[in-house]
Amino acid sequence: MSIKPVLRMGDSRLLDVSREVAEFGTSELKALVQDMHDTMAALDGAGLAAPQIGVSLQVVIFGVKRNPRYPDAEEVPYTVLVNPVITPLTQEMESGWEGCLSVPGLRGVVPRYSRVRYTGKDQHGETIDRSVEGFHARVVQHECDHLLGILYPMRMTDFRTFGFTDVLFPDGAPMDE
Repeated sequence: MSIKPVLRMGDSRLLDVSREVAEFGTSELKALVQDMHDTMAALDGAGLAAPQIGVSLQVVIFGVKRNPRYPDAEEVPYTVLVNPVITPLTQEMESGWEGCLSVPGLRGVVPRYSRVRYTGKDQHGETIDRSVEGFHARVVQHECDHLLGILYPMRMTDFRTFGFTDVLFPDGAPMDE
């Protein structure tokens, strides 16, 4: 379909709570997912949420194979996740570097649950139910936060670890989302 402009931090639409998707398999949902895929691929993202392109629906996509922004990241299967629910499988938190297409040029250390279960549907209404850890868990939590109007800096606990990527990492960005 097409590459869409990504809303940047400061746009009030990124703070809205997204609506659930009521119908699956529609041409509108198919077009949204294709636009999200094209946009994420063009920007070498690890994930993208519908609100980031101005659509207030509970739809996220994510996946990492070989990605120049995350050269050392473990593989995460390409996933379309609609109406997601995330359940922590532990109270253990891991802190890791994150970036975001809506917060370009910046990185920060964010605590996330180390293991989570996520459930939801794909764009056709088929059930998804996965238990994950590591980078996969970080990515899904990051993307689903967008559906609640949360950007990663809102999860940070120490702003001494927040800065411009090229200043923090002059030899290249860290692997985390």
